Amino acid sequence: VQLVESGGGLVQPGGSLRLSCAASGFTFSNYYIGWVRQAPGKGLEWVSDINGDVTRTNYADSVKGRFTISRDNAKNTVYLQMTSLKPEDTAIYYCAASRFRLCVLAGSFDYWGQGTQVTVSS
Repeated sequence: VQLVESGGGLVQPGGSLRLSCAASGFTFSNYYIGWVRQAPGKGLEWVSDINGDVTRTNYADSVKGRFTISRDNAKNTVYLQMTSLKPEDTAIYYCAASRFRLCVLAGSFDYWGQGTQVTVSS
């Protein structure tokens, strides 16, 4: 099982980035995929998740209206389009997979990626 994030980097405030999460080794469409971030010196923060049949998305209040999650089950990939980025969005972003939404809410994922760094700074 693998989840591999990509697309992180350094961006100025107000800029945009698109993160990707490529999955393998499990039945991708059966899983919720979430994005979780960890800012320097802070704990894990759930950012967004999407269900397996792409009918439902959820966002933390801190990113609602700025971030968009999507997935392509044919490519086993989930994306996080981030716009209007703020310095407080600086964090390592992880994608993670879970069979059940309750586990997503509890932060109890079955699989995790290695993370990608996003730095928002002028």
